[in-house]
Amino acid sequence: MADFKAYLDELEQDFTVDTTKLKDVTDHFVQELEKGLSVTGGSIPMNPTWVMNYPDGNETGKYLVLDMGGTNLRVYSIQLTSEKSGFEIRQESHKLPEELKTGKADHLWDFVAGHLESFLHKADFDSSVETDLSFIFSFPTTQRTIDEGILQRWTKGFNVADSEGQDAAASLRRAIDKKNLPLKVKVVTNDTTATMMASAYLNTETAIGCVFGTGCNGAYFEKIDAIPKLANDNLNGEEFMAINCEWGAFDNEHAVLPLTAYDMAIDEASPRKGQQAFEKMVAGLYLGELFRRVVLEIHQRDPQSFLNGQMTEILHDPYCIDSSFLSAIEEDTSEGLRQAYDICVSSLGISPTQPELQFMKAIAKLITTRAARLSATGVAAICQKRDIQTCHVGVEGSLFEKHPHFQLELSKAVGEILASDAAPESRKDNVEFMLSPGSGVGAAVIASTLKQR
Repeated sequence: MADFKAYLDELEQDFTVDTTKLKDVTDHFVQELEKGLSVTGGSIPMNPTWVMNYPDGNETGKYLVLDMGGTNLRVYSIQLTSEKSGFEIRQESHKLPEELKTGKADHLWDFVAGHLESFLHKADFDSSVETDLSFIFSFPTTQRTIDEGILQRWTKGFNVADSEGQDAAASLRRAIDKKNLPLKVKVVTNDTTATMMASAYLNTETAIGCVFGTGCNGAYFEKIDAIPKLANDNLNGEEFMAINCEWGAFDNEHAVLPLTAYDMAIDEASPRKGQQAFEKMVAGLYLGELFRRVVLEIHQRDPQSFLNGQMTEILHDPYCIDSSFLSAIEEDTSEGLRQAYDICVSSLGISPTQPELQFMKAIAKLITTRAARLSATGVAAICQKRDIQTCHVGVEGSLFEKHPHFQLELSKAVGEILASDAAPESRKDNVEFMLSPGSGVGAAVIASTLKQR
């Protein structure tokens, strides 16, 4: 039998991030946030969004929203009702085909416009009147106005040709015009800013928005006086603007993040080598791949003792395991881990023994706990930078919503970072995480506050 305890001790050394290291990472994070707001910029772009009105829950109206994320394309009809913080949603969701993520730009945008056309036919929108569209584009963009989004770089496994440096809103408009759809792209935002605005619509104590799902990101409101790169825009320095951090690119230079050999291997094999260092350690897209690489390496080290004699070819297939697999294994409390066993059989074609199942469950927990604890450094960095003593953080994303321990570990780590050494309990529960009603609602709220402004 394999020496699982020795292997686990080794992996715990690799994946455990203690409080001291979390504070070091957070300190570096604060520096990078400030650098991103400066004229010269840094690895975290800190993109101004031109969202400048904070909601109060009294916004109303009917809005069409398109949401293009890392996994799905969603179209919404959203009614912000007369009841305070009330809303009604109608939506459709479509999985983005993998071939479109690395294909030609025209094919991608034609696919998007086609689903817009289909939704308009089903939803109650007047085809004789031009309808304003809010576009959630969940990739790093530069915005000079609220209705444009110049793609800085693809993330989340996308690598569509001839797109970087181009205005995604203009590409969408061309695809819309080809189909003669009565739509006007009025707002371009990203999922994280929209998540924050949706949460603020429900609770005005919301100060930060985060996405912990396929990708990872944070957004918050910054005082314009504290954004040097907007100094020449003739804005009122006392006003605030939502900043889309795009913190997946944090520490691309590998100065402070506790990288393992598995992290380095994922980066080496990725189409965006040397980019999105933070994202590759914490985002759902990569957690299953980390798990696969750990399990495969241990099997290769000790093939007779671990998964002895079983067909493991599927474990050689990159990204064959996603984060939902880890969630399912970790949440299994059944006798003999029967549910985890069934998942291993159905998904991987392997039949682990009881000790092997316990070992794999421990590996999954190490990987997801590290992801949650490192994710906390971004939230804590914003709190430190803005001197936020207490707040709500609106969150969207499958890791936060569906993983059995992620939310608890995230909250615990933020408390550890923000607590002073003199008074360890001082800020333990002052940052409260809440599930956002969804970025679609937030995009509608942005459109409503834009009309008010």
